[in-house]
Amino acid sequence: MRTPVTIVGAGLGGLTLARVLHLHGIPVAVHEADPSPSARTQGGLLDIHDYNGQLAVAAAGLTQEFRAIVLEGRQAMRVLDRDGSVLFEQADDGTGGRPEVQRGDLRRILLDSLPAGTVRWGRKATAVRPLGGGRHEVAFSDGSGVVADLLVGADGAWSRVRPLLSAARPGYTGKSVVETYLADARTRFPATARAVGGGSMIAASSPDREIFAHRESGDTLHAYIGITEPLDWFAGLDVTDAAAVTARIAREFADWAPELLALITEADSAPVLRHLHALPAEHRWERVPGVTLLGDAAHLQAPNGEGANLAMLDGAELGLALAAHPDDVEAALAAYERDMFPRSAEAAELFPEGGSGDDAVHPVIGLLTGQGR
Repeated sequence: MRTPVTIVGAGLGGLTLARVLHLHGIPVAVHEADPSPSARTQGGLLDIHDYNGQLAVAAAGLTQEFRAIVLEGRQAMRVLDRDGSVLFEQADDGTGGRPEVQRGDLRRILLDSLPAGTVRWGRKATAVRPLGGGRHEVAFSDGSGVVADLLVGADGAWSRVRPLLSAARPGYTGKSVVETYLADARTRFPATARAVGGGSMIAASSPDREIFAHRESGDTLHAYIGITEPLDWFAGLDVTDAAAVTARIAREFADWAPELLALITEADSAPVLRHLHALPAEHRWERVPGVTLLGDAAHLQAPNGEGANLAMLDGAELGLALAAHPDDVEAALAAYERDMFPRSAEAAELFPEGGSGDDAVHPVIGLLTGQGR
């Protein structure tokens, strides 16, 4: 296949696609809004699953590099009640299929696997328009532009490419999270470090209030404080006043165990409020020549542990489809979408909704013990 591929977005999915295309000798360029690879932090830990994310790593020929960045012991998982009681615990015995890596490390090995100049930094897409015949023009904020013979939107939740295919827009899920970090936890907050354990921890008193935390590289605890409320509930929070946001969120967890509350009140950095959005679970589109989507641009979901894995598998599967149909791009895109649509819809149903109290955590226990998938 000699048709050059234009990818908008250098996240994990877009970079996986670029790597698979490179391996198969298909010309590709990736346009990314960030001005450089280090322009912003890349999030925390990701568990990369043997049934999707690791398949993408293998297709990209990066299994050895992947194994080198795995954080041993981080597959350990525990579920707590709000009083700190352990409801479920699973040690990391090294046989699990979801090793944990830092997102930034995973992105780095993908970037390092591409020829210099593949990623064009500082290219924020501002507009995309069809030109006919399956070609599309992408305009960037720096005043430049490109005409794509084959365009892939890997540009996330608020994709500029998606409107070419679908009128769908992400809707608020009803849940928001406040993100916090505690450094040197074993030394400074030993009770909190023990509560989180060696890997990940989930604590919930109801579906409306929950805390998810994991131990990152070194001794940093990274937490997401989940609050299920309408957007109006958050409207009065001044996100520029870190102390006020912390105090307001802490009041919602005032009767929780002190070692869990510390994940809110003792954070080292200003709390970051994130409203969670999702596309419809069955989101799909009719085939449009010369363009497709992957990852969050195609199937944004509320966080369920599958997002990065699905994005990478999308990238790998699309790359392999294009390599398998060197003389028929449309056949490749149709084959990719035919498999991607049901795969993403199934993943959107991974975690049941509803319930209260213990009902909020028992479905998670079922999933962790293999009874829920």
